[in-house]
Amino acid sequence: MKLYSFFRSSASYRVRIALALKGLHYETISVPMRDNSHRSESYRKVNPQMRLPALALDDGNVLIQSLAIVEYLDEVYPEPRLLPADPIERAQVRAVAQIISCDIHPLNNTGTRGMLTSKFGADEKALNEWTAYWIHEGFNSIERLLQPGPYAFGDAITLADLCIVPQVYNAHRYNVPLDDYRKILAVDASARQHPAFAAAAPEAQPDAA
Repeated sequence: MKLYSFFRSSASYRVRIALALKGLHYETISVPMRDNSHRSESYRKVNPQMRLPALALDDGNVLIQSLAIVEYLDEVYPEPRLLPADPIERAQVRAVAQIISCDIHPLNNTGTRGMLTSKFGADEKALNEWTAYWIHEGFNSIERLLQPGPYAFGDAITLADLCIVPQVYNAHRYNVPLDDYRKILAVDASARQHPAFAAAAPEAQPDAA
């Protein structure tokens, strides 16, 4: 397998965690977002959406969208399970994952921030206020949805944890204060002690700089 990734891409981070948890070997293909490599015609041939990540399977198929990739991996390589067997519990885990992947992340990614700057004249202060607002909006809900730990939904790592840890990383990157989110910070601290999360961390990637 080949993972088209960038070390700071939080969506790629989610998939790296899943691959590490399941003990799957893959080759990293770095697509540096800092120079807009993901917008190149060569990458468009890999992923028509020109976003990260993309996972090229050994049979030639290419999967896109981080949650779709993680759910594929969970179905094909079911251990350890990242989505609970119980339908209610599975929906609860997906809800937390989607608050991050659908509500927070799209409003704070590089494309959105670039548009706010180029089309609407947002300066760095405005961008940071925008970023913090949407992180707080999502985290205020997630903090109330988390269950007793050490992870987001108990003793087992789930898709929710794979989304929480990269989003906390992004919050720290943009200096968003997280003191009000005791449960989220506890989940992040517990998960980052796991070897798979450490292996998937941005600073551990071959293209980290």
